Amino acid sequence: MSEDEFFRFCQMNDTLNLERDSEGNIIFMSPAGCFSDSFNADILGVFSSWLRENKVPGKVFGPSAGFTLPNRAVRSPDVAWVNREKWDALSRNDKERFSPICPDFVIEVRSKSDSLIYLQNKMQEYLANGCRLAWLIDRIKEKVYVYEPGCAIVEYSSLDIQLSGEPLFPGFVLNLGEIEN
Repeated sequence: MSEDEFFRFCQMNDTLNLERDSEGNIIFMSPAGCFSDSFNADILGVFSSWLRENKVPGKVFGPSAGFTLPNRAVRSPDVAWVNREKWDALSRNDKERFSPICPDFVIEVRSKSDSLIYLQNKMQEYLANGCRLAWLIDRIKEKVYVYEPGCAIVEYSSLDIQLSGEPLFPGFVLNLGEIEN
């Protein structure tokens, strides 16, 4: 399917959660369980509030936004942020579709239905396409993986930690221990 055909397909099947890999394969994503979605919503709320309070220019997105990455994959991270300059460079039409841009920051929260390997590969894909900071939060095994270009993956074996947004978000700390799990 072309990008336009895939977008129309998603619009016609708006009750389904769909992504597409770089080879054009359509991936049916099962809906998150309520516990996972609530956890994700809390993180999105904390992050959005911090961005607004600190007047950080850019756009924040939740899990229903689709992005067409440079490798042609269409991905929908649980939380995404795009800096203002990149966002403003897009046409209005591009903003109304699966924007042809890789978010600068993404968070993926693992649900029971998610394969850890699949999500880890997805995180590597984000980095390979221009993402500058990515967090994979594995609620199931209570681990967190931090990804940055050119750096080794940092792994934490607890959800009772504070994640730093440095260097992308100076001063931002997400205290996962305060998010009800």
